[in-house]
Amino acid sequence: MLKVIPLSSLAKVFSDEEPKAKPFKGLSLFQNERASVQIAICSDCDCEISAEIKSSLADSIKMYTVEEIYSGMAVAKSQDDYILRRDSGYFPELLRPYNGKIKLSAGKWTSLWLELYSEELLPVGKHSLQAILKTLDCENTVEFLFDVLDALLPEQELIYTNWYHTDCLATYYGVEIFSEEYWRITENYLKVARDHGMNMALTPLFTPPLDTKKGKERPTVQLVGVECSDKGYVFDFSKLDRWIDMCQRVGVNYFEMSHFFTQWGAKKCPKIIAKVNGAEKKIFGWNTRASGKKYRNFLSALAHELKKYLNGKGIADKTYFHVSDEPMKTMLKSYRKASDIVKQLFSEYQIIDALSSFDFFEKGLVKLPIPATDHIEPFIGKVPELWTYYCSAQFKEVANRFFSMPSQRNRVIGYQLYKFDVKGFLHWGYNFWYKRLSQGEVDPFEETDAGGFFPSGDSYVVYPDKDGQPLLSLRLKVFYDALQDLRALKLAESLVGREKTMEVLEKGIEKIRFDKYPHSDEWQLECRERINSLCMSAIKND
Repeated sequence: MLKVIPLSSLAKVFSDEEPKAKPFKGLSLFQNERASVQIAICSDCDCEISAEIKSSLADSIKMYTVEEIYSGMAVAKSQDDYILRRDSGYFPELLRPYNGKIKLSAGKWTSLWLELYSEELLPVGKHSLQAILKTLDCENTVEFLFDVLDALLPEQELIYTNWYHTDCLATYYGVEIFSEEYWRITENYLKVARDHGMNMALTPLFTPPLDTKKGKERPTVQLVGVECSDKGYVFDFSKLDRWIDMCQRVGVNYFEMSHFFTQWGAKKCPKIIAKVNGAEKKIFGWNTRASGKKYRNFLSALAHELKKYLNGKGIADKTYFHVSDEPMKTMLKSYRKASDIVKQLFSEYQIIDALSSFDFFEKGLVKLPIPATDHIEPFIGKVPELWTYYCSAQFKEVANRFFSMPSQRNRVIGYQLYKFDVKGFLHWGYNFWYKRLSQGEVDPFEETDAGGFFPSGDSYVVYPDKDGQPLLSLRLKVFYDALQDLRALKLAESLVGREKTMEVLEKGIEKIRFDKYPHSDEWQLECRERINSLCMSAIKND
């Protein structure tokens, strides 16, 4: 006997329990939107099943089987209660492309993920989708209804960066950095990131001084060639040029230049390799004082040439610079020295940093601060543009994307970004497949918590597949739905104004905050349907 349950994309189907989520019938979407649903499946015996789609939209349906991935560290020590499970174990996570059959173990649940995704505009109207699931001796049919609305979502305005670690790609696939194979794999992963909303790329002018143990090094991914001579420094931007061309080719048009100073205080320099007397040599690194004259002179020479290059490339207005990542209030002195250098050299550019103490902005040390979602309140209405981020430390009340969290907690960020008119969102882990502080590599399928330091789901949202292609997580898909929710709200605002849009968004609930929002799949989905209805009513009455 085969048991099947139609579910929304917000449900997480664990193998050891029947889903608690309510059966889901369908949804509305715009012509240029994607949408996902899923089918929970359980058999009373070991068997294989096949899946067939019957629908006018069948050619636009991608099918994935949802696989569980193990989490050794599912939650932080003082994690709140809006989670699915607290203990180590297996969580529904990996989307593996359907290969014609699904293996079922007796009494164990799994799910089939269906994504409506077309490069062309979807045909307007109500479309029934039937998924026919067959075993050797039985057949079950599950039906969903997709209502494709006669309108388009606007382009994404949010600047979104999810730090992209190409050294992790090179390490996992065993390819030489800057080889043709490296570039091929890098572009594959970047394209998938762009397909899921990322439009800004962390660009390693020099090997990013991020998540690196003091005195240790990450593999060199430096894009700027440097040669030392008696006359000074000579810079080669050919690799940077190839990087920017690659980004623009896949649709990534904002560039976030890697940090000029080490993480957590800006006390030291990033690793910088140069040719000295014809041989490659490390000229800056952990042994170099950040505010020293030698490094200051180097940055001055770089700034002169780099700015000319960026202007010539036509991307100066899309380029952002960093000083140091996540400085704390106790690090004001060292950060100030580094910040003064960067502000002086790149005064005409946006300078951004992830930090959560308002003092850094108030004292004029950073032009565009990026506070964490649980420290954002003092910044709201006080900064020229509001940006935000979350990472492993944001596990109380606010949205996040850990294995252990309900998918609604992942997706609600879209509504929050709209309400607070957030211009940019940052996350550090698109594909960080190392242990904490880069102290060795991990198998992303087996060790999902960076060596037991970060809750599973913080470090990455993609997995490595063969031939240099990524496998996707359901968390990546759900976050993209959040970005589509944001675009739908922007469409509503363009049609009826912000005040009316907010009335619909917050109908029947307390006002949304980053740390307060309904903990409900039904509310999340119903709210989106209200937004869609608001848009269509406005278009009809126009």
